[in-house]
Amino acid sequence: GGVAMSLRRLLAVLGLLLCAAGCNPSSSPFRGIDLTDAGFGRDFTLQDVDGRERTLADFRGKYLLIFFGYVQCPDVCPTALMRAIEVRKLLGADGERVQVAFITVDPERDTPELLKSYMRAFASDFVALSGTPERIKETAKEFRVFYAKVPTGNTYAVDHTAITYVVDPKGRLRLGMRHSQSADDFVADLRTLMKSETL
Repeated sequence: GGVAMSLRRLLAVLGLLLCAAGCNPSSSPFRGIDLTDAGFGRDFTLQDVDGRERTLADFRGKYLLIFFGYVQCPDVCPTALMRAIEVRKLLGADGERVQVAFITVDPERDTPELLKSYMRAFASDFVALSGTPERIKETAKEFRVFYAKVPTGNTYAVDHTAITYVVDPKGRLRLGMRHSQSADDFVADLRTLMKSETL
């Protein structure tokens, strides 16, 4: 009795904690995770493929979709980038207000040349960002992104968080979109953000 009761209580508390971290109250207008007052994902300082230093301020005026991944990622990363292309198409003229930033979690292998050709395979204006392994670690920590090398034969894969973050035109982190969500979910939430801008 007592043990079962305390176990149930522990599970209930865990459930609440998980909910606080990722459940939307029913009043939320968003399909993704509302991160408006999350207090993280405030900025980054990374290099683009041309060696220029980039921060969130460079993307002001755009809705920025940030995804952490790596070039040799077998399916999650290509799927996320293809979905971003679809999202922009579905938004019509508003699609021009959406920018994509791909932050590598494999800076040792993802050279600027490799990142450049990888981005070009999806869209010419997608931005790839990298930095020293320490800088990538700092950035991932700031955005609550987990990643870890997993040995595979004589090489390695990288396990990583597959959330797409949405930053508004003022540079504020607003949403975390789950990998399981559809392009329609992304579009609905971006339209909600765009509407709230004009109110």
